[in-house]
Amino acid sequence: MNADNRTRQRPDDYFGDWKEREALAEAMIPLVGNLYRNSVKTYIFGQNLVNLSVLEIMQAHRVVREVQENELSEFEIFPVIEALSSLNLGIAHVDAGRIAALYEEGPRHQGISVPDFVRDQVADLIDDTTPPPEPRDVVLYGFGRIGRLMARLLIEKTGGGDNMRLRAIVVRKGGADNDLVKRASLFRRDSVHGPFKGTIRVDEEHNSFVANGNEIKVIYAGQPEDIDYTEYGINDAIIIDNTGIFKGEEGLVRHLRPGASKVLLTAPGSDVPNIVYGINNDTIKLSDKIISAASCTTNAIAPPLKAIHDKFGISSGHIETVHAYTNDQNLIDNYHKADRRGRSAPLNMVLTSTGAAKAVAKVLPVMKGRLTGNAIRVPTPNVSMAILKLTLDKDTTVDEVNDYMRHVALHSPLRKQIDFSNSPEVVSSDFVGSRHACIFDSVATIVNGNQVIMYCWYDNEFGYSCQVHRVLEQMAGVDYRVYPKES
Repeated sequence: MNADNRTRQRPDDYFGDWKEREALAEAMIPLVGNLYRNSVKTYIFGQNLVNLSVLEIMQAHRVVREVQENELSEFEIFPVIEALSSLNLGIAHVDAGRIAALYEEGPRHQGISVPDFVRDQVADLIDDTTPPPEPRDVVLYGFGRIGRLMARLLIEKTGGGDNMRLRAIVVRKGGADNDLVKRASLFRRDSVHGPFKGTIRVDEEHNSFVANGNEIKVIYAGQPEDIDYTEYGINDAIIIDNTGIFKGEEGLVRHLRPGASKVLLTAPGSDVPNIVYGINNDTIKLSDKIISAASCTTNAIAPPLKAIHDKFGISSGHIETVHAYTNDQNLIDNYHKADRRGRSAPLNMVLTSTGAAKAVAKVLPVMKGRLTGNAIRVPTPNVSMAILKLTLDKDTTVDEVNDYMRHVALHSPLRKQIDFSNSPEVVSSDFVGSRHACIFDSVATIVNGNQVIMYCWYDNEFGYSCQVHRVLEQMAGVDYRVYPKES
């Protein structure tokens, strides 16, 4: 029986069933943790299982059941995790959910055991002695909204410590005597994304703070030329510029100081390669010194545009972004060089412009000249929406579009970029913390012949930061093998 279509019988005792699944989720935690410390990261249909609580693991299973529309649960996933943990595996990302689904589709009914099937799925990973890469130093130039979220991601993904390590942040000296303490406090607590998951201590003697064992130097500098990173024991570092001050190569090349070899910009670049991971990251060359990760909106709209164009063809379209207010707007009415943005951000919807529709052509050239765009800033601090009104090359239906986007979100190479929602009750705050570039809202899809309107949510802070981190990994030469292997 296909795992996607089978139905689970109603349990005689719901609470008893819950307690059994709860025990299995609890038993997964040390297995998942041990795999992670040995550089094997586990997932369930793209849902990360590392550093989750019992309830979070159970919620991840529930999300998969609702979106994937199958009945895979902890009963099917735990044996796969258990089998993986019994093997001596090399560095990889392993999706236990996909392996479980493959097992349910046939081998289970052929009398093949879970351990034997799992062993077959990861055969070339067993006893693999490929040495891990040398740890790559990373420096955050700026420590604002994106900078602090990037720091959280880098620390979370330190793993066995053999990939990338956040070594320092560069900031201007603030006016307070306790500047270091204030920086650490902003990192520890976040009004939108909640508290930092871990421990932080301030080491004023060494002008650093320590987060989950990662010592992060705080370097005070007014400009890139003021810094020699080798003085801090930092070498061959990738500098992540999240200040937005420099947009072109002339400014960004100033970061290439002693101890720094590459620069990643977290804003649209004017004359440097703009990369949206999942779309054109295959154009990154090891020789590239300076790369832009484009904008949060470009990252949100490029994946669904590519997916729809590949299937239906797009002749023209208009992108309207309903965007959370940002730090460049005013809390109360005050002077601003841009039109309308001087008006109070928490009190107004502000009609403004966006270059994202045109910027898509830099990462998805086939869209050049086909899209227009505008933006409305709204009084929410995070999570935005892109409304894609598209004219396709052929007629379609709501069901055809939604079924296709569900498949893309779960089974295509774009599954880390596009998530899928089928709930009629979700609102923007439900997507705070999403690790996808966007979330396709299937309930809102409108189709009239070849006219399609799609609604895509995106966490313009954290979801974008995850995309930046994916580009960073590729720049650093971090290349995980993924299992089960793509067909």
